[in-house]
Amino acid sequence: MATSQAPPASEKMHDLSGQVALLAGIGCSGEGWGNGMAIATLFARQGAILFGCDIDTQAGERTRQRILDEGLKTDITVMKGDVTSSASMKEFVESCMKKHGRIDILVNNVGTSEPGDPASLSEEVWDRQLDVNLKSVYLTTHFVLPIMEKQPTGGVIVNISSVAGLRYLGSPYVAYSAAKAAVLSFTRSTALIYAKRGVRLNAVVPGMIDTPLVKANVDQHQLGDYERISKARDDQCPTGKMGTAWDIAHAALFLASKESQYITGTEIVVDGGLIQSAGRVR
Repeated sequence: MATSQAPPASEKMHDLSGQVALLAGIGCSGEGWGNGMAIATLFARQGAILFGCDIDTQAGERTRQRILDEGLKTDITVMKGDVTSSASMKEFVESCMKKHGRIDILVNNVGTSEPGDPASLSEEVWDRQLDVNLKSVYLTTHFVLPIMEKQPTGGVIVNISSVAGLRYLGSPYVAYSAAKAAVLSFTRSTALIYAKRGVRLNAVVPGMIDTPLVKANVDQHQLGDYERISKARDDQCPTGKMGTAWDIAHAALFLASKESQYITGTEIVVDGGLIQSAGRVR
């Protein structure tokens, strides 16, 4: 019986040097740090080559410029991309391959939520929610999997889901919840299918995270004073405060790095204990 050997010492944990990371949803919609911006910046700090897209070109450029302003010497490309469009995602993947010849990491970070229960949601809103939150994951994965399984080093896919896909949190976001639950099932099933083909798939499951997108959603739907809503979200968390985009970025980095090489088909819940809080919605 062979004994396992310790891996060689590494100078840097979670080293992504030279790896090409494809990031759908790289932009940030306002001031502060969104999940896409934090993931891209952290990956760049670890040496990754970045190729990202966003439907909002200004949001994407905001991330690119912030990374450059930090003085990082990474190669970063940002293009406009509609994650609900097969043609757009095909172009996105092909553009990356044309420039870099490989894709080592795919991060699906796109998501948006619309309030409503099945009786009040219009069919148009329902379809749009599933397209943005679920179809987007399918489309990028559809085009990237054949590339990754042909590479000697395989590849890694990290999908960003939500605790709304695990349990009801007190607000009627039925379409969003259904889509994010489906992302988890999609991730698990595909991970098992590709486990022997050198491709790993896992998910990060954010809880209450304080990002510019949350504020934009509150403003868009006129849900009230953001300071009051932010305080209520803090109180809902067992830790007494929401998480940040950096909490999500560090989980994504771990799942994308070689330190998680024996992890596939599962998820990391990043919620400050929210879904373990005895079912209470405070």
